[in-house]
Amino acid sequence: MSNGDLCCTIVPYFRVEDDRLVTFKDLCARFVAKTSEEEGCLYYGFTFCGSVAHCREGYTGADAVLAHLANVKSLLEEALSISSLVRLEIHGPESELAKLRSPLSGLNPDFFVLECGFRRG
Repeated sequence: MSNGDLCCTIVPYFRVEDDRLVTFKDLCARFVAKTSEEEGCLYYGFTFCGSVAHCREGYTGADAVLAHLANVKSLLEEALSISSLVRLEIHGPESELAKLRSPLSGLNPDFFVLECGFRRG
């Protein structure tokens, strides 16, 4: 039971060639600046482990996820031209995931259904 928590998280992992890492990190700053304008984004940032980049991002619900993807579409295309998406997870309550399954099907994500828990704030 999700206790009314509609929060959705996107969990992408990108593999970046070593010679493109500086370019990718510059692109991350542009992602952050553009995403900071989104009202439905709860948190957003990039973490790195060698040549693997992860974007940790959370949204108020499915509608905010879709708004985000529309907002950063050109940046995502640019990122995918210099990296590969090695894994994509979408986490949230089934009521919200149902809204995302079709629009995100081309990215072949794994959907994780929130079964129990809580969220503060």
